[in-house]
Amino acid sequence: MTTVATIAEAVKNAARALTPHSESPRLDAELLLSTLLGLPRSALIARGNDPVAVHDENAYAELVAKRAHGVPIAYLTGTREFWSLPLRVSPAVLVPRPETEVLVERALALLPRDAACSVLDLGTGSGAVALSLAHERPRWAITAVDVSSAALDVALQNAQLLKLAHIQWRLGSWFEPVAGERFQLIIANPPYLAAQDPALAALGAEPDVALIAGATGLEALGAIIAQAPGHLHARGWLALEHGIEQAQDVAQLMQRHGFDSIRTYSDLSGRPRVTLGVHTQH
Repeated sequence: MTTVATIAEAVKNAARALTPHSESPRLDAELLLSTLLGLPRSALIARGNDPVAVHDENAYAELVAKRAHGVPIAYLTGTREFWSLPLRVSPAVLVPRPETEVLVERALALLPRDAACSVLDLGTGSGAVALSLAHERPRWAITAVDVSSAALDVALQNAQLLKLAHIQWRLGSWFEPVAGERFQLIIANPPYLAAQDPALAALGAEPDVALIAGATGLEALGAIIAQAPGHLHARGWLALEHGIEQAQDVAQLMQRHGFDSIRTYSDLSGRPRVTLGVHTQH
């Protein structure tokens, strides 16, 4: 006779299975089951003695197995919170990271809150940064660019769900879709891993195009810094997320291309994560 598992038992078993593979196995187990059953996490406790239907149990086992094999929890649930906004994600985009919120925080501090400022977000992916800025600054004119049409589809879905219509979405590589245009602020979280970086082993489920810059990891950052002056108004700002060992290289590249007031900011773990500067040469 087959015993039907309860919600509490299913979560407990899944958390045990995920323990060697996740930093938060219980949370992952709850998120996967709550998504599958269409219930808030809080309801899992209140309904812990409810049985799990056999077809749901089988589907849950498949999700748990995928998580154990390294698929990010956000891809399995289809959502990720960023800047307190619920975002849809898919394997077409990077999973938004908490450290990228530093880029949003610094960008918000650079331009006047109530002015109609022009902002360009390069490599927008899920639209996390552009949407966060649009949410906080309704008067800013934001343009977001990505080379992946699949990524832009995700960003557009997020814009529609969040009812943030004042963003222009454009397809293309870096500055190609904004030829002849200038902005008061350019922001980017570009690929910054080297092709042989050991960190890639744990990121196999995420798109290489959004992770790998080239042989050194500085290729995308360097290209953006070199071309940014041609797309900035006088005293325009450039703000970039980068790897924790790249701050000095990024600052030197900025200085070489006419940027001043160059500063680096750390993420919540105290690691150098965002470097910005103002362009002073034309």
